[in-house]
Amino acid sequence: MLNAAIEIAFVLIGTALALNLYRLLRGPDTTDRILALDTLGINAIALIVLFGIRTASSAYFEVALLLALMGFIGTVALCKFLLRGDIIE
Repeated sequence: MLNAAIEIAFVLIGTALALNLYRLLRGPDTTDRILALDTLGINAIALIVLFGIRTASSAYFEVALLLALMGFIGTVALCKFLLRGDIIE
């Protein structure tokens, strides 16, 4: 039962990744593209966690945590660059 749920989740998250990629490439504004990139990172983290559950390996959870930290820092830096034109004050 758990394997079927994981497979369904893989398909749904894969669909979400494809839709985020579409918004990233087609976004009408820079803020839409930044938001799509952040959401793409979140969905990638969910995919990595699902793969970690499927393989029963704890290493994937550490990778997901590092990716989440880097995604947050990247989003903050991009938003700060849009607002001020400079990342480091």
